[in-house]
Amino acid sequence: MKFKKAYLPAPLAAAPLAVAMATMLYLPAPLAAAQQQHQLPYAAGDYGGVGLLQTPTARMNKEGEFSLHYSDTQEYRRMAATLQLFPWLETSARYTDIRYRLYSQSPGFSNNQTLKDKGFDAKILLWQESDWLPQVAVGFRDLAGTGIFAGEYVVANKRFGDFDFSLGMGWGYLGRRDNIKNPFCEVADRFCDRTGGFTGSGGKFEIDKWFRGPAALFGGVNYYTPLEGLTLQAEYDPNDYQQDNAGRAIVVDSPWNLGAHYAYSDNLSFNLGYQRGNTLSFGFTLQTNFDTLWTPKVDRPPRKAQLEQSPAASLSDVDMQKLSADILLESGFVVTDVAEQHSTVTLYGYHSRFRDHESAVDRAARVLADSLPESAQRYEFAEVSNGFALMQHNVNAEQFKKAYRGESMLPLETTDAISTSNVRRGSNRMYSSAEQTDSEVTNFTYQFKPFVSQSFGGPETFVFYQVGVMANLSYQLDDHFDISGKIGLNIHNNYDEFNFLVDAYAETLPRVRTRIREYNVGTDLWIEELQANYNHQFSDNHYATVYAGYFERMFAGVGAEYLYRPLNSDIALGLDLNYVKQRDPYSEFGLEDYSVLTGHASLYWDLPYVDDSKLIVRAGRFLAKDIGTHIEFTHTFNTGITAGAYAAFTNVSAEEYGEGSFTKGFYLTIPFDVLFNESSKGVGGFAWSPLFRDGGQMLYRSRQLYYMTESRD
Repeated sequence: MKFKKAYLPAPLAAAPLAVAMATMLYLPAPLAAAQQQHQLPYAAGDYGGVGLLQTPTARMNKEGEFSLHYSDTQEYRRMAATLQLFPWLETSARYTDIRYRLYSQSPGFSNNQTLKDKGFDAKILLWQESDWLPQVAVGFRDLAGTGIFAGEYVVANKRFGDFDFSLGMGWGYLGRRDNIKNPFCEVADRFCDRTGGFTGSGGKFEIDKWFRGPAALFGGVNYYTPLEGLTLQAEYDPNDYQQDNAGRAIVVDSPWNLGAHYAYSDNLSFNLGYQRGNTLSFGFTLQTNFDTLWTPKVDRPPRKAQLEQSPAASLSDVDMQKLSADILLESGFVVTDVAEQHSTVTLYGYHSRFRDHESAVDRAARVLADSLPESAQRYEFAEVSNGFALMQHNVNAEQFKKAYRGESMLPLETTDAISTSNVRRGSNRMYSSAEQTDSEVTNFTYQFKPFVSQSFGGPETFVFYQVGVMANLSYQLDDHFDISGKIGLNIHNNYDEFNFLVDAYAETLPRVRTRIREYNVGTDLWIEELQANYNHQFSDNHYATVYAGYFERMFAGVGAEYLYRPLNSDIALGLDLNYVKQRDPYSEFGLEDYSVLTGHASLYWDLPYVDDSKLIVRAGRFLAKDIGTHIEFTHTFNTGITAGAYAAFTNVSAEEYGEGSFTKGFYLTIPFDVLFNESSKGVGGFAWSPLFRDGGQMLYRSRQLYYMTESRD
């Protein structure tokens, strides 16, 4: 469907709004008022991002602000997750439940589920507010979706005391009131038209539609009342709702929407509205900040200097087993070997408790300062794991002890004495964990933990999930060779509702992921992984591993990986190659006929101009034998929480791929350290992929060299 509308004079309701707000936006305001500190997070609009009700504003929350928002406006119920990824970038992922439309007209496939429309939004800050200029942002709604709510906008905000005014221009869904001529029509005629619907199977970036077709002015005001947390809102809606796909006609009695927002706390707020002159709306928001989230700790405090000088006259006077136990207690550093060379003492091992390794080294060095003879001039903590010598913290003992014991007149910090390097192998081994007589160190480890796997937005049901318990097992044969396994126990799942099961389905791609129902309902106890791994380090920067066995729930085989990763480098390079066969979902050890040679060349790049952000690019062959590129972007906040997004683009056409057009998804990894009151290196995660499809799918490997060597970052 195409629509083109000739330019008409703006409705009387919009004209005074535009004149009055344009005047106010560009009048100078006292800087103190315009930049008044906003203690509580800005209110979320109905779409999840910062806004009024239906319209966005140019305001941005603090970096790391994360919210889960629900809103109900009769025809539409919206559930959105919004993350302020950078101070200048707000991102949202959203589902809209269109309650008067069914997902499909086939009851046998989607039952009576109402249509759940996926949407992705982005808002970019162009410049901050100043004395004379407003804050300005440009944004996009419903990126890479079906286009039902797709629209673009430019919006400005200016604050005067307790009043925060916004004025913007919208296109697409935000331009349907058509109360102003699209200024881009003056640039080229093609900007006067905008096609409806979406291309192919949806899920694409419809760049050729951006800022095209009818346009409309919108705007409004937030009034921050004297009652703390209460904000009153009014806005002019740029949509007349005459072309909506709501499943029934939407009646509009007024273009003005009114609302109230109440922030109960930093983490919970409520909103109430009266929209279109006839519709009540309501919603709530749960939020936190990934950049500042913190839980008070009950860890042992770093020890204070116990003696002015260690009583040990030589290293032979030191009880190495007690020393190792004290270091483990104080710092979580597990000592596996100790070596001595001249006046240097080297401890080999790995960190088990603190995410901040320098903090752990500082704590361990305090134990050495109290225990080792004064003749020891250098302490070395060499991190060795999985047969890899990863990196080394070096401590200038004299400088450290001066700071630790307060012996200097200058303000010294103990951490100033710590540096990093590649691991230097020592000599004259004095102690090894193999000499321990207790069970502190063992070759066999196990762990039981609950798990939840899920997928949102399927046609059969909104949420597919499985809840269970996973047993992680590992047996270390020597420094380089180990056997690892995972055994899963199902508690409950609803994958029996997943209908994408028929092998005769008309598609050209092998079914490498869409058979998930068969694997999840076939048995309640299964072997998730069982593989042998051999690791080898060629030199400081070169790592390799070979492995064989059952890699994941759906595939088994053999493979190898190589990684080049210099210490503290912004760039690492990797290569993996795997020959795998599809596992039989009805037999724990059985294999089916389908096989594929899959692998990728990978670039890992810590972006130089975007703090704490990483770009990962993988090029190669995927499980369905399609060839292309997997692109991944991650950003890590100060708390260690990482947000990531990925997409795969292959030689599979959108038609072959099916709904969504290409593989994409988001994930969060959350250190347990920010959730519990004891320090931990454990990490949990949440991943979201809109659909199960077969194109652009990678082999799941629990052992990946880049993450096994992450301490070299």
